[in-house]
Amino acid sequence: MTEEKKDLPYLAYSTWLKAHYGQKVYKIPINTGASCPNRDGMLGYGGCIFCGAYGGSDESLSPTLSIKDQLKKNKAYIGKRYHVSAFIPFFQNYSNTYCTLKELQSNLVQCVDAVDTVGISIATRPDCVTDQQLEMLSNMQQQYKIDICLELGLQTSNYKTLRILQRHHGLGDYIDAAIRIKEKGLMLCTHTILDLPWDERTDVKETASIISAVSSDFVKCHSLYIEKGTKLAQLYQDGKIQLLELQEYIERAILFLSFLSPDIAVQRIIGRAPKKDSIVTNWNTSWWKVRDNLIDEMLKRKIWQGKGYSANKNRLIEKLS
Repeated sequence: MTEEKKDLPYLAYSTWLKAHYGQKVYKIPINTGASCPNRDGMLGYGGCIFCGAYGGSDESLSPTLSIKDQLKKNKAYIGKRYHVSAFIPFFQNYSNTYCTLKELQSNLVQCVDAVDTVGISIATRPDCVTDQQLEMLSNMQQQYKIDICLELGLQTSNYKTLRILQRHHGLGDYIDAAIRIKEKGLMLCTHTILDLPWDERTDVKETASIISAVSSDFVKCHSLYIEKGTKLAQLYQDGKIQLLELQEYIERAILFLSFLSPDIAVQRIIGRAPKKDSIVTNWNTSWWKVRDNLIDEMLKRKIWQGKGYSANKNRLIEKLS
């Protein structure tokens, strides 16, 4: 089963891209060698407990290559392999707004002058987005007539779990950043981990509701996989945490999608990590099998993205009427 099926029970990013740009579009990773305040001592050392050595992607090229060289190399490979001619450079590794305004602008300018660039995505933390940066991004979006998207790692709405993950930011930081991003006319993508063992299903539902309330344009969902060399790996090997079962991830993903606004495109419903870099990833099951099982379950149960969101939206008003 592919994400091109008409009866897909959620809004796939590929579907959104084709509708929005009128053609196939591919995101390509860019590595600037960015750091993170949760790694360099500003907030903490070593990053979040699940953060691996690559800080987001092992597919990125070396930051020793210029951004233009990374673009050229990736476009040549990806364009030929996937038959695409429109791209979204994705500043992916670590926190890419954790820099000066001048550095951020310089990085982006190297991408926007290409005719095949239709947008830019920038991965960062909710507490690393300044008003000055947003103003600059908004102006650049209008000047170059491209879409600029900020990708914020939220992971969960549960503040106790955020503390265990050593995120060093709260739910309020995410909501504040999301509101300011949207006010500037920029796009927003939110990252979540749906099977955190410290969360309950009610937390998953609440996370979907909050992401919907701030009008996030996109969402990326992951399972809690364990990469080698992380704090999480040590906890797992010491027997201090136990991962949830695959079926529980399916149940939580269904719940999450049910209470997610139907207008939010799902960029990813399950993540992945290379076997060579991980101890456990997706229950040693192919990511597409997990996705297909999820889709089959939703179709069988007649559940679709936004079913609970739409039903819940006016429930109180109906009771008061």
